Order: sequence, then structure tokens, then C-alpha cells
Amino acid sequence: MPRNGRDKPKNARNARPTALVTAGPSEDVRRLAASMGPLRMNADQIEAYRVAPGSDAEPWDVMLSMMAMDEQAGLAALAERTGLRFISEPRLDDSSGEFYEKVGPDIARQHQVAGLEANSQRMAVATSQPLQPAVFALLEDLLAMPIEVVLAPRASVANLINRGYEQRGDLVAEIIDDSPLDASAIATAAAGLAGSNDLLALARQTPVIRLVNVILFEALRRGASDVHIHPMENRLAVRYRVDGMLVDAFSPPLSLASAISSRLKVMTELDIANRHSPQDGQTSVRVGSKKVDIRLSVIPTIFGERIVLRLLDQTQTELSLDAVGMSKPIQAGLLDLLDRPNGMILVTGPTGSGKTTTLYAALGQVDRGTRNVMTIEDPVEYHLDGISQMQVNPKRGVTFAAGLRSLLRQDPDVILVGEIRDSETAQLAIQASLTGHLVLATLHTNDAPSAIPRLIDIGVEPYLVTSSLLAVLAQRLVRRICPACEGSGHEASESGASGRCETCSGAGYKGRVAIHEIMPMNDTLRRLTGEHADGVTLMEAALDAGFKPMKHDAEAKIAKGLTTQAEAYRVLH
Repeated sequence: MPRNGRDKPKNARNARPTALVTAGPSEDVRRLAASMGPLRMNADQIEAYRVAPGSDAEPWDVMLSMMAMDEQAGLAALAERTGLRFISEPRLDDSSGEFYEKVGPDIARQHQVAGLEANSQRMAVATSQPLQPAVFALLEDLLAMPIEVVLAPRASVANLINRGYEQRGDLVAEIIDDSPLDASAIATAAAGLAGSNDLLALARQTPVIRLVNVILFEALRRGASDVHIHPMENRLAVRYRVDGMLVDAFSPPLSLASAISSRLKVMTELDIANRHSPQDGQTSVRVGSKKVDIRLSVIPTIFGERIVLRLLDQTQTELSLDAVGMSKPIQAGLLDLLDRPNGMILVTGPTGSGKTTTLYAALGQVDRGTRNVMTIEDPVEYHLDGISQMQVNPKRGVTFAAGLRSLLRQDPDVILVGEIRDSETAQLAIQASLTGHLVLATLHTNDAPSAIPRLIDIGVEPYLVTSSLLAVLAQRLVRRICPACEGSGHEASESGASGRCETCSGAGYKGRVAIHEIMPMNDTLRRLTGEHADGVTLMEAALDAGFKPMKHDAEAKIAKGLTTQAEAYRVLH
């Protein structure tokens, strides 16, 4: 090999250094490659890995990329090679509580580690980042015990982290105490943005993102249907609607209001610079294995933007007539109507009374193998196999009326109309029921007989109502007596002391059950409809024909111990 530049051969300008040409991976690297087994990294890849960008910060992710393996396959191969446990869907054990007490959430989230289970000798720790020995040593110091590394996918580890810290209790207090989220810090951040058009900066601050996530986690844990974020003169109130009742959750610093609003607008793709007019948006988020649909409504008030989130967790709803609490006699009447080839069935009640859930439970009884079932809704709340569902989208010209016209060209047998809101939709629904289709729809009225005057008031001719309407089902939701404390709101501990019931959070109620009334049409009701009779007259005629108002169903459920007299009075009074 030449000793200096004067001794270079004539073609040295085009030749690479001899060492690079002849020297391949070392013998040690070759032996390491041979020992990789199912991980399938050759010696050249190992050499390249040493200098690959990100191999220091995210070694496992870089290795997966170089091996061209997905996460599940890579972790399974690593488990086979090392003998470590691999669990694709790990479950959180109560014994892991010590991990979440001693290891801070920032460490867990940054390094993707979560306590799984423990005994007196060791703590099992799930991770999706196995190549971080310094982190595992740190965990052993914090926990003061050896750890067993368990391999798990990133999404599963993130779910364990969220659930583990959620079970510690007041997560909002933890975030405000442990993060730079105090009132002065947020005020300083907001002041820094006051002269800028970049409002995204506030929404993207990590503490704000975490706080919004905690608000959603807690809402789902409590089974809330709505989240209210209400700025007042001296405080910010976060409240949940649980089983139809608003309950105070917590009060973050008032200076967080604009940050929370901006973050939620970013999530739902709204205009964060517009703080002076109402806005509506929607999005979907994943919490572990759950997909939660969120509909956001923002309105300006004198103290700031008031926000309401409607949450729909599809995994929490049982779509069956028994699950919604429908009595057997009413079920029998409804099932008979569902067998009809044509006509219209209305489900009525105020907003939030479970009308759509009942309609879907009814659709579950329809033979979808031999009948073409189609729906148009705003929004599509549940997904059923064998049903074609259309989402209303006014911005693109898909209204209930326009969508219903399109559905009628698809040769449907059964059509579900999410809501009859106007004359055009009502006319089309009735025309569909008269031309050989069974139509199920919802309408906002207080009781079953009032549905007929409501249709006429919308603009439907009485003779069309008499020709098409099969029956009206009205319903309300009442809270169920908590099975754990039997309605007392308190439960006794092993020591004999009485504390707040954790199942119902001391409310005495957990979950809701529907009460119903069903009014089939008969000749007398049709004649009165043609004469433009009012609701009182129709009610009297229905009672004479054997119609039972929903107070009878409420009394039956009180007798069964499902609800209380006070709750029935609250809903029906």
C-alpha cells in the first residue's frame, strides 16, 4: 500500500481506498449476524445499523425498518430469540399499582414502559422499546426490585400507561401539579401569543394536550354521554352528563379555557382564530381498543367559549330490545309491525331519550338476509352488519331529503330515517312507505298521540298520515338503581365502615332503562286524523282502544326494582 501521495498509482484518482474495497464486516460482526436467528439481520445490515440516523435515540424502530418487519412480527421474533415473553394484548393487573406510584408518567410515556403485574420478587414491565438497558436499570432503581421485561405492541403499552395512571385518582390535579400548567404559566404562554396569528402554539403545548386527553379519559371512565366546558366569571367548570344528569367533575384554572378550546378545535379541524361565532365539528379518537366518535359544539359567551362534546362509545351499547328495557308485550307489538312489507313506524321522544338506540335494536330483529336495509342518519351512530348506511353531509348537498331520494333508487325494503325535521323529509318518508317500503323514523314529540298533529303541523296532508302510519312508539329513559349499593349511594367496606359507592359515584343510580308506550293506528284514530283532531282527542280515542301510557310501563319497572318512584316522577312529571 502506498506510504504517501507521491507513490500513488496512475489511476488513484478513480480508485477507492484499498481498505474500503477489501475490508468487509469483521469476524465479530459476522458471528453476531449468525446469532440473530429469526431477526434476520445480516452482517452488512449490522454494520450499517451502527451509523444509521436515529439508531441511538430509537434503536428498535431503526432495526425494524432495516429488517423490513412490522412491529408485531419483530417483537415475536425477538421474543423467540431471547426467551422474553411477548403479549399482543396485555391486561393490567391490580398488583402493578406500585409502578404507577413510583414511576412518573413522563418517564413511562417517553420510554414506552408500563407496569403489568408484580409479586414479592419482581415487577413485570411491558415495553415496545426493548433496546434501552439504561431505562430498565433506572426502573429497577425507582421500583427497588428486579424487573422482568415483557414485549408488547406500542398501542397496547400506551393503553396500559393511560389506564394505569387513570386508576391513580385525580389525574387533572396530577397534571396541574407536576407539569408547567399552573395559571401563571398558561397566562404567560397566552400573553406571548397575543400579538401573533399562530394560535396553534398554545394548542400544541404538551400539558394542554395531556389535560384534554384526561378530560376525555375521565368522561369515558364514568360513562358520560356529554362533556360541558363552561367558562364563568371566576372559574372554569368541567361537567359530565352521566345517565342524563349533569355532574361537576373538576375546575381547572380559568386561564386554561382558551388553551382547551384551541386544542379541541385543532382536533375537530375548526377555525381556531374564530372566537366570535358558533362552530360545529366532529372527530374520532382511539382510547386503547375503543374508537370514540366526538361531536363538538362551540358558542361564544360573555366569559369565553362554551364547549359541549357529545361522546359516542359504540362498545358500551348493547343493541337489543331486551337490553334497552322494552317489555315483552310492547316487543311483541313492535315485532309484528316489523314484519309488515310497507308502512311507517315512528319512534318519538325528546333529545337524548334513546330513540336511535331503540330503532337499531329493532333493525337487529329484521331479516337482513332477504331484505335490503338502508339508513340515512346524522350522525351514523352504530354500525350493523348487512346494513348500508349513509351519513348526512349538508356541506356536500347530502341532506335527509336528498339522501332519501337516492336511497329510494337502491331498491330498499326497509329504510331508517334518522330524524324527520322538515316537510320535505316527512313527505318523502311517507311516499316511500306508500310505495312498498317499510320506513322507520324518529320525531320529536312528548308522547305517541302527539306525533300525528306534529306531522300535520310540519306540512303532511292528513290523508297521507292515515294511509301510511302503522304505529307510534314513544319512550323516555329513567336511571337504574345501582346494583352495588341498591340505591343508597354507600357501600360497606371489609372493616365495616360505610363509604361512597364507587360503582355509581354515590349517586345511587347506574345506567338507564327505557320506558315505552306504543300506539297502533286503528280506524277511529285514522278518522280523527282526517278531521284534524288535536292531541287530547287522539289520546282519549287511543285510551278507549286499550292504549297504555308510558306511566304504566314505569310502574311495572318500579315494581321490578329497576328504578324508583322519584326517578319516574322526575322524568314523566
